[in-house]
Amino acid sequence: MIRRKLSSKLEELSKQYPVVTVTGPRQSGKTTLVKAVFPERTYVSLEEPDIREYALSDPRGFIAAYPEGAILDEAQRAPDLFSYIQAHVDRIGKEGVYVLTGSFNFGLMEGISQSLAGRAAILELLPLSFSELDQARIVPGSIESLMFTGSYPRIYDRNLEPQQWYANYVTTYLERDVRQVKNITDLSVFQRFLKMCAARSGQILNLSALGDDCGITHNTAKSWLSILEAGYIVYLLKPHYKNFNKRLIKSPKIYFYDSGLLSYLLGISSPDILSTHASRGNIFETWVVSELLKGRLNRGLKENIYFWRDNTGHEIDCIVDQGDLLIPLEIKSGKTVSQDFFKGFRFWSKISGTEGKQMYLVYAGLMDQTRKEGNVLSWKSFGNTIPLEI
Repeated sequence: MIRRKLSSKLEELSKQYPVVTVTGPRQSGKTTLVKAVFPERTYVSLEEPDIREYALSDPRGFIAAYPEGAILDEAQRAPDLFSYIQAHVDRIGKEGVYVLTGSFNFGLMEGISQSLAGRAAILELLPLSFSELDQARIVPGSIESLMFTGSYPRIYDRNLEPQQWYANYVTTYLERDVRQVKNITDLSVFQRFLKMCAARSGQILNLSALGDDCGITHNTAKSWLSILEAGYIVYLLKPHYKNFNKRLIKSPKIYFYDSGLLSYLLGISSPDILSTHASRGNIFETWVVSELLKGRLNRGLKENIYFWRDNTGHEIDCIVDQGDLLIPLEIKSGKTVSQDFFKGFRFWSKISGTEGKQMYLVYAGLMDQTRKEGNVLSWKSFGNTIPLEI
């Protein structure tokens, strides 16, 4: 098993809170993680119909069956249980009683906010980060192979063909999760919506245009997008608010959490195609943003990344907000560094006074460079350093 970076934080918080919750996309490794960290705990899956029926019909009896606590997998399937968990942990007054996992964020978070506020620590587990793959020595040989394969653990564990796995993943996601949350009668329209979102990964979100392309209303597009967010399929990167006397873009950018899933939805059938594909830049940018998110979430921290763009088109791909310092990061999918790569940095430096040593450029090449305009990092160096530090 690949030891996940989140393990130490999960162990730490279980000694401080009566309930610890691990949420994230399906197949990101949540169950494997909690079983590895708490091997002595009783494991109970609320995906199993008879177990779920027991929990829903007799919650007091269900809680009494596990007085010392348990791992409750897919806890959002029995939301009424949360009030009884609250009463039980308040009564016994111990830390680390229950470990909850869940794949659909708003179902789980609604139950926690209503019943377990202040009693539950919340962690998010995304698919494997680059540093986890590197530590296990299973990083694909090229950036194209990495973007194509994505980061879901099962693909690496079973050496599966990515395209077939993602095809099954999308079908399962549509048939199970989407229908559980929303009464969507025509899944083919939702699948088209999913593919239209994929075509926009790395771009400013325009809900009206997205809805028009799918033949649905603005409000339906907004509702469906919230499903994709809650299921950890897409992430909305917010614009940074610092304006330097400039008018700023206020709409977010849309990104997929996983470059492999994105590649599948774009119809890319092999890593070689990614070398010249029109969406190469957006897929590479998606991978970088995902790594930045994993770097924060794996340490139990909230995301601190934004993008910056004014109404005249000046843009920084990513801004890392550290409170007293804004770290600009540019993302380029080319393998050869050119002066054009630093255009955004030159403008940012002029308006913000940021020095080159505080700026980073990530590209798809293999050579690190230190330049006066900024620090140039190969995709491998970036994956093993920046997400772990910012």
